Amino acid sequence: MPDHNQLQQEFFRALGSPHWAEDLFDCVADTVYFLKDHAGRYMSLNQTLVDRCGCSSKQDLIGRTAEDVFPEPLGAQITAQDRDVLGASAAVREKLELHLYAGGREGWCLTWKEPLRGPAGQLVGLSGISRDLQPHTGFHADIDQLSVALTHIEDNLDTPLRLPDLAEMAGLSGYQLDSRIRNLFGITAGQYITRARIDHACARLKQTGEAISTVALACGYNDQAAFSRQFRQSVGLSPAAYRKSTGK
Repeated sequence: MPDHNQLQQEFFRALGSPHWAEDLFDCVADTVYFLKDHAGRYMSLNQTLVDRCGCSSKQDLIGRTAEDVFPEPLGAQITAQDRDVLGASAAVREKLELHLYAGGREGWCLTWKEPLRGPAGQLVGLSGISRDLQPHTGFHADIDQLSVALTHIEDNLDTPLRLPDLAEMAGLSGYQLDSRIRNLFGITAGQYITRARIDHACARLKQTGEAISTVALACGYNDQAAFSRQFRQSVGLSPAAYRKSTGK
């Protein structure tokens, strides 16, 4: 029987470069890929990240942190998350986030981060990807059963939205509803509702001078503190700080 560990070592020695995944992820325009060291500095990354940062080459980012290369508040948000992963060795799994880019552009994504350990088990850094979500508009024929439930979500964000009720509207089981939303949008039914609520909150914070408690109620949160916690988890800013960042 072959020694699997030896086979693996021989394979990686023959490969030469430890950053082979860069070439693969360079071909995926909707996904950011990176490796960072123990201080959160970029050590390996794909071309998508270079383009997002407005840089000319990967070398422009090597040795720098997210806070060095992304505008505020996004850079500080990512760096703080890196510190949590590196400090507590806690992975980030399929975290739904709203990223705020330069020029006021916003984009939803799902983020994964994992601690990286050396041969002796020591923490040496982290690896991660962040995948863009497609806009949740433009429904097509294969989601006819979902359209009633999805429209109900959009039209009733200020009310409780229970998954069993939504599934019944769609004539589906709870499992089928969640699976179809996952297949279409890449997120769970619960994450879809959260994204819809936070999108609506962002619009109201930018376009109106309403009190934050009023915005919270309009987005289905009876508890302003719960709304603020969810908003910060999704956006990386408090509702008040987000409104200030938009000039309102």
